[in-house]
Amino acid sequence: MIIVDKREKNSLVISELIKRKISLEIKQILVGDYIIGDVVIERKTKSDFISSIINKRLIEQLNNLKQFEKRFLIIEDDSHCNERKINIHPNAIKGMLLSVAIDFSTPLIFTTGFEETVDFLEILNKRYENGKKIFSLKMKKKARSMKEQQQFILESFPGIGPSLAKQLLKENKTIRNIFNFEEEDFKKIKKLGEKKAKHVHDIINKEYR
Repeated sequence: MIIVDKREKNSLVISELIKRKISLEIKQILVGDYIIGDVVIERKTKSDFISSIINKRLIEQLNNLKQFEKRFLIIEDDSHCNERKINIHPNAIKGMLLSVAIDFSTPLIFTTGFEETVDFLEILNKRYENGKKIFSLKMKKKARSMKEQQQFILESFPGIGPSLAKQLLKENKTIRNIFNFEEEDFKKIKKLGEKKAKHVHDIINKEYR
């Protein structure tokens, strides 16, 4: 049986699983999108993958996946993804793919679409059909340390990645000290650039409307 997170219930993958008469159960899963035996699977379309890099959600999901020994990430090609219209450098995508494999030790599987995604799920499911190990649903999202939370806050700003966030925290000790920067202070940060420095300053100081 394939356990499916309820957020996936309207996906074409679910429709194909039902079409192939593959046994499944839809319920809330805290980590991943599918569970087969003792394997946790996160599935993303190509456009979802890029969006989760931009909004930093992917890092949290990969950290949560790391609590499970058997896991992998499926990246599914989709016709809606037009990389040329997305405001992200191609090297940022390549860098994240390397990070998934090296820093998070999570295998990657690329599929041409939802049907090939189901092929992989079906083949894996067949390995667990004969009463093999059943996975416990007692999972939890990994709690961030104080340092990780502080870094995560800074990384949410445009132009501030992990290395710059760490550098700023080491040099200025607290987030409050950084938030007290004047626009000129942000412009002195070489890795940020004048345009993004102004944007970060505006995000912190502009009135919410």
